Amino acid sequence: MNSGRIAGIGMTSERTRLRMVERLREQGIGDEVVLAAMQAVPRHIFIDEALASRAYEDVALPIGEGQTISQPYIVARMIEVLRHGRTPPKVLEVGTGCGYQAAVLARCCGEVYSVERIPALLEKARTCTRELRLRNLRFKLGDGMLGLAEAAPFDGIIVAAAAAEVPAALFEQLAPGGRLVAPVGGSQGQLLKVWERGAEGLTEESLEAVRFVPLLPGVAQ
Repeated sequence: MNSGRIAGIGMTSERTRLRMVERLREQGIGDEVVLAAMQAVPRHIFIDEALASRAYEDVALPIGEGQTISQPYIVARMIEVLRHGRTPPKVLEVGTGCGYQAAVLARCCGEVYSVERIPALLEKARTCTRELRLRNLRFKLGDGMLGLAEAAPFDGIIVAAAAAEVPAALFEQLAPGGRLVAPVGGSQGQLLKVWERGAEGLTEESLEAVRFVPLLPGVAQ
């Protein structure tokens, strides 16, 4: 990867990224920090070159290993909900995938920890983000359903795969005042939800219908 690839040309250029950001505004994303991060992070370097011309369309795209990179709107929406007008000092992402959402998070939050269960994807994420020089981003191979106890508690937790229920370990690792954003459901339908740990315990809010790959246990061989 080189600076020319990061900058992009044609359908992967800065101008195309700006059009994506304007579309996100029109779709209701209002957090300027999130919009600036979406503009700054080159989505095209996280997907195969054969699909690069579609990088800034509002679509999910395959990244290998049966996984996808979420559409830009969902990435922006989840991070905006997670931030809730503040900058969480320490955030956990469950499901690194190709590393795109982690890179955006790193421009919107303090420390970012990202856990991935598929070794090949984690290596791809490390490669893609290396050139971006994000000093506050740390990757870990592991079972995301267990969270990351060694770095807990977290002021924000974002889950990039859907389960019937959010694993208890993630709630246990959520700091007071922290927010957890996750898709919940299965093949029949999923809802994006947010939980916040307040003085009275956890509050829960359902946001909108979404579609994510399933959250799976263990580390892939």
